[in-house]
Amino acid sequence: NLTSSDISNLVIAYEPVWAIGTGIIATPDQTEESVAVIRRNIAELYGKKSAERVRVLYGGSVVPDVTRGFLDVAGVDGLLVGGASINYHQFSTITDIAYRMRQEINEG
Repeated sequence: NLTSSDISNLVIAYEPVWAIGTGIIATPDQTEESVAVIRRNIAELYGKKSAERVRVLYGGSVVPDVTRGFLDVAGVDGLLVGGASINYHQFSTITDIAYRMRQEINEG
């Protein structure tokens, strides 16, 4: 019973089911393909504009080493950090990388 307007305000966190709790990390290509499927399904149900407005976060075993790679994936709007969020050094590094990438986009 959601409208296109409701969907436009939605945030979807995606993690491959096989990665949940395993520490196994999807590749950026796998993630891009999955995010494209999510957006394609939304577009079919609610229209292209709604699909473009939905924010899709990647959330599978996010650690500093993979942050930039996943934020560079087409269609990924952010990260849902799980276990690394309880480690100050890891979480602050992840947020710093994301902040710097945003600055690069804004400046370039």
